[in-house]
Amino acid sequence: MLYSTVTPATKRQLLRERLASGELLRFPGAFNPLSAKLIQDKGFEGVYISGAVLSADLGLPDIGLTTLSEVAHRAGQIARMTDLPAIVDADTGFGEPMNVARTVQELEDAGVAGLHIEDQVNPKRCGHLDGKAVVDADTAVKRIRAAATARRDPNLLIMARTDIRAVDGLQAAVDRAKELVDAGADAIFPEAMKDLTEFEVIRKAVDVPVLANMTEFGKSELFTTEQLAGVGINIVIYPVSLLRLAMGAAERGLDTLLADGTLKPVVGDMQTRARLYELLDYESYNTFDSGVFNFTLETNKD
Repeated sequence: MLYSTVTPATKRQLLRERLASGELLRFPGAFNPLSAKLIQDKGFEGVYISGAVLSADLGLPDIGLTTLSEVAHRAGQIARMTDLPAIVDADTGFGEPMNVARTVQELEDAGVAGLHIEDQVNPKRCGHLDGKAVVDADTAVKRIRAAATARRDPNLLIMARTDIRAVDGLQAAVDRAKELVDAGADAIFPEAMKDLTEFEVIRKAVDVPVLANMTEFGKSELFTTEQLAGVGINIVIYPVSLLRLAMGAAERGLDTLLADGTLKPVVGDMQTRARLYELLDYESYNTFDSGVFNFTLETNKD
């Protein structure tokens, strides 16, 4: 009932332990707190909070328009609704190294288990669009060093994302990944890898966990979890997938309403009221309400 009873510190510790096991952890992207509950209910290992989704939720493109306060607020709403660890997209850290430090502490207070800082220039853009630009190695290193220094919980996962593959090639991505690990990154997120071999090259180059981004309509092929595990990937995210599924269904429903004047033909595709109530745990709220507020007027006659 209400929020998760698992503390953020415990979620971070458990995430560290699962990463140390070497297994592949699956993190679908939650587009709201309810979808985070669904991800947990289905048995996944974690929840991802995408910057692209947060932008889209506000009706904005993913070009660095969201603010730290908006991201921290939404991340907190999502993270507190699930027992699973949540990893949030912190873009470029919302400014220079001191801003990065504040970003880390704000997101730590929001209850996430991890976050990633990228090496794009400001304003950034979606990692699977052309025309990206990355900062120099010194700037990228300072961002990660600031992030690692600022955290108060040593189990908060500081991940470094690098977009340099699409700009300067695979070897540049390998070199940048090594520099970011030396700066204090706990994990590496190499964006827009072209094939499994490239993921494997990054995996062999660093001794920290590596994340694969399986976003639809992007630069990377949509590899299976078996394929990714086979090359040693530790985390796979599906950042925008649930939002795309939901918006696709919503658009088809609205088209049906326009064409037929009723939604009756698509009721079978909808989540039922019973299933929604199950996810929301209505029964426990009813039990709580009855136990706390159940009273009689017999002793209150005066």
